[in-house]
Amino acid sequence: MTSTRNPFGQLGIWLSRSVPLVERDTVAQTAEALGYETIWLAGGAASGVFDEVHEVLGVTSSVRVGTSIANMWAESPAHATDAFHRLEADFPGRFYLGVGPSHAPLVAKNQLGTWQKPLAKSRSYLEEMDALAAPVPVERRVLSALGPLALRLSAERTLGSIPYLVPVAHTASARETLGVAPLLAPELAVVLEPDLEQARARAREFLAGYLGYPNYTGTFLRTGFSENDLVNGGSDRLVDAVFGLGSVEAIGARIDEHRAAGADHVAIQVLPVEGQNRVDVLTAIATERGLIPPA
Repeated sequence: MTSTRNPFGQLGIWLSRSVPLVERDTVAQTAEALGYETIWLAGGAASGVFDEVHEVLGVTSSVRVGTSIANMWAESPAHATDAFHRLEADFPGRFYLGVGPSHAPLVAKNQLGTWQKPLAKSRSYLEEMDALAAPVPVERRVLSALGPLALRLSAERTLGSIPYLVPVAHTASARETLGVAPLLAPELAVVLEPDLEQARARAREFLAGYLGYPNYTGTFLRTGFSENDLVNGGSDRLVDAVFGLGSVEAIGARIDEHRAAGADHVAIQVLPVEGQNRVDVLTAIATERGLIPPA
């Protein structure tokens, strides 16, 4: 463990809000049984993620559940804080609030307010939260931080950073920026498909929507990629660096690379290919990682 404050274990799972309720509950229960220690739930662009957190906490028994992220534009500091205290009362010690500043196109599309740059929004959001009578404790909140200044803010005002859609190079530079103590827990999207071209195609399908967001493209450019890597759905070099692709061993190797670069915890997001389900992929990874005995 690199961080001195990692409550999440080495491996967790990340679930999109688009995953249907019945499947989400099944995946959450299975992930807990497989030995994954944390379940991260996406908030997307709309409010209401805390109801989904309550559902997942209710169908599991001890696994930690975090938001990755509650959208700062959709969930006010006061509302997020109230939700934290309600969840803490019902499920003591199990919920962690992850917040993030979202993206200008999403804020505009959903008419969520007048856009502020991510660092300014993150700083003002945490300041407003800390001004409340009973703010979410620093050790129970995390920030989706990508750039150096945001990473430093995550270290100062939260448990640490939960970056999304980042290559190993970002994990290495983020750890250097954060220092030893703060948490660093990147998300890693994976495609379990031995045909590398098919795996890349599935990853590009997923990546396409994100290449219009400066938060992510800026990160890619800062970590050694060029504008040429961002066109036509992303170059092979970019796709291969950002995702875990191929065999379960290759996915395991990518997890190890993030850990070696300074990640305390890695949150696995399964991108199923045709004929797959998330449970089967998570079971294969859990077996490869030694979370459960091989069959």
